[in-house]
Amino acid sequence: MSSPTSTERAETAARLRNPAVVTWQGTEPTSLESVRLLLADGRLRASGRLIVAADRSAGVEAYSASYEASLDRGEEAGRLLLRTTTAEQERQISLSRAEDGTWLVDHGHTSARDNFGGSVTVHVAGAVTFATLPIRRLGLHRTPGEFEIPVVHVSLPDLQVRLVDQTFRTVSVDERGAVIAFTQGEFSTELTVDPEGVVLDYPGVATRV
Repeated sequence: MSSPTSTERAETAARLRNPAVVTWQGTEPTSLESVRLLLADGRLRASGRLIVAADRSAGVEAYSASYEASLDRGEEAGRLLLRTTTAEQERQISLSRAEDGTWLVDHGHTSARDNFGGSVTVHVAGAVTFATLPIRRLGLHRTPGEFEIPVVHVSLPDLQVRLVDQTFRTVSVDERGAVIAFTQGEFSTELTVDPEGVVLDYPGVATRV
């Protein structure tokens, strides 16, 4: 396949500034995530919903989650509002990062401040949208590299927050996108992303439809 022309690259850049709806389907457990994304140089807007079916064998209860994310200057400053609903409980949390690197974590009834080891990245467990953020910020879908980074990890549906380390490494890059090796603790996989760094396939989690 030939490399994109300057005109095609310009058209791609223009598309980044237009919102798009992206959907992923998961099988273990059965899930569906749909997000309205606006990607542009230095900023990202995401408004999405994740629905997960119960999986008794894996101890997963049915839940839904909705999120609103706004990030500027890569991920140096931004805000995430996240809500979850189970059969018995509704929860919500907001996380915001100021330009000085301080995170404010607000559960509504309690709030706390932390720098989370200098992390500039949020990862929401099971939500494919958030795998795109560090890949785009680090440019791994365009220029090969490897990074180990601190990440603010939010679990679903209980919205527990903790600091984790994640490693991202470019396996391959071509005009169709890239393959990125991802590791967190004992879990590792290879993510396939499109030319803009948005996930196409997240093995064991979900695939874009």
